[in-house]
Amino acid sequence: MHGYNVEIYKSKIDTKTLNTTLLNVANILENNEETYEDNFPIKINPTEYTITQEKVEKWLESNELEQNLSAEEVLYKYKEKYEIDKEDIGEIRKIIGLRYGIEKNGYSSMKPYVIAKNISSKTVSILEEQNAKLPGISIEVVAIRQYPNKELASHILGYVGKIDETELKQNQDYNMNDYIGKTGIEYVFEKYLKGTDGEKQTDMAIDGTMTAEYTTKEAVAGNDVVLTIDAKLQEVSTIALKNNIEKIQNGKFGTKGDANAGAVAVIDVNTGEILSLVSYPDYDPNLFVSGITQNKWDEYTQEGNSALINRTIQSAYAPGSIFKMVGAIAGLETGKITPTETIVDTGIYPNGHKPRCWIYATTGGGHGALNVSGAIQHSCNYFFYEVGTRIGIDTLEEYSTKFGLGQKTNIELPGEISGTLAGKKLYEKLNETWYYGNTLSAVIGQAENNFTPLQIAKYISMLVNGGKDIDLTLIKSIVKQNGEEVEKSEIAQYLNGRLGLTTEEKEDLNLKKENIRSSIRRNEICYNRNRGNSICYIQKF
Repeated sequence: MHGYNVEIYKSKIDTKTLNTTLLNVANILENNEETYEDNFPIKINPTEYTITQEKVEKWLESNELEQNLSAEEVLYKYKEKYEIDKEDIGEIRKIIGLRYGIEKNGYSSMKPYVIAKNISSKTVSILEEQNAKLPGISIEVVAIRQYPNKELASHILGYVGKIDETELKQNQDYNMNDYIGKTGIEYVFEKYLKGTDGEKQTDMAIDGTMTAEYTTKEAVAGNDVVLTIDAKLQEVSTIALKNNIEKIQNGKFGTKGDANAGAVAVIDVNTGEILSLVSYPDYDPNLFVSGITQNKWDEYTQEGNSALINRTIQSAYAPGSIFKMVGAIAGLETGKITPTETIVDTGIYPNGHKPRCWIYATTGGGHGALNVSGAIQHSCNYFFYEVGTRIGIDTLEEYSTKFGLGQKTNIELPGEISGTLAGKKLYEKLNETWYYGNTLSAVIGQAENNFTPLQIAKYISMLVNGGKDIDLTLIKSIVKQNGEEVEKSEIAQYLNGRLGLTTEEKEDLNLKKENIRSSIRRNEICYNRNRGNSICYIQKF
């Protein structure tokens, strides 16, 4: 998508003419309901600061102004500094806003200062008609990043925004008017997505008006980053998640729940390609391109329900009963239990702190005799207390680690967390002692067990595919403009540096088919009964 920016180049005009030009441009933009760059932290009517007192003190210091100056005193200091000869406070404020931006960002006869972005064609016509009265002002046709599907896959794609001072220092090939990836794939693959700027020659008359413009070097588009995401599946997953959150809020599944967020991950269990990855609440990345409003920013960042958090990789949750299949596989693979062996649940486990099965609160008893498949079907805590007792925490921790729990998946997105895996290794780091009772809590998915939804999805995928370790990925390929694909090894090396990833060789679990069948019931849905929050899977095989 293309748009129009209003720019000003430094020209040989006096200060009075510059101020008049900026005022005229500001008036034209305002009359056509356009916004323009203005970061001067003082407003008028009444004249006061628009930032907190703490920030005022820092701002005054950074601009070499005396502390305790009122907003009005600062305004008139800048009026004097910029040699503004106007008396109307509104006109003074408009000129200061633009002069302040030019001062902070700089401009020259070669590199302009962008006054306004993405203005309408009507405004362009007016500015061009008055070109002779607006020395140094130029209209630039620019490419604008557009996200046609708005919120869809927003946490994957991320967004771009105007480069800030820190980013500019870190990226020597950029200039102050550039846009840069801030989050998601936009951030991670900025190097590949960014093209090469073209060059334009601008001819000016002695009075600063533009007489001609020439393209001396054509711009070159960046590479295409092709994702593994299935767009239709992403849409369906998003709708389903939102609908289920609404149903929980309205009590459609029983008791009303305070549900306001959720996540979905769909993985090809054989290749590790991610087909859908949804975090809710989501956001519209288009709003960040030209500058998000304060009201929308406040909405997106509200405490406890931020839309900017990617809950699939940046939040960890207690898995509850869905974790029981780790214990089941560990017990079966080590021979501590068999597929046909039954354990009688009497309601209260006789060892340790004598924990109760969840059903005891309802019936005053237990589930009775269950084999491992029945224990998973009924989510029987008692059965798995016994499994945990037999295999011990070391074996449980070993199999959990092999399933990738409590570890980053190394997905190609920023901000992924590791979560925590309950066990002796964690307690050694905390300088605490692991007790038998901790094992009884850990084996049913409680204690310190906290995993990201994507870790859970990987664990289930490995359980289904027979224990084959998979490298999760969002990237199908990166295609250059000449049609060639970037080598996978190059991408891997780049990601290691960009995200600080560390890779290590992992062995497949090579699970026995009969143990998998015993650990997963066909079309079964496991969930956390104790905490009421669902972490579900549905799998056919």
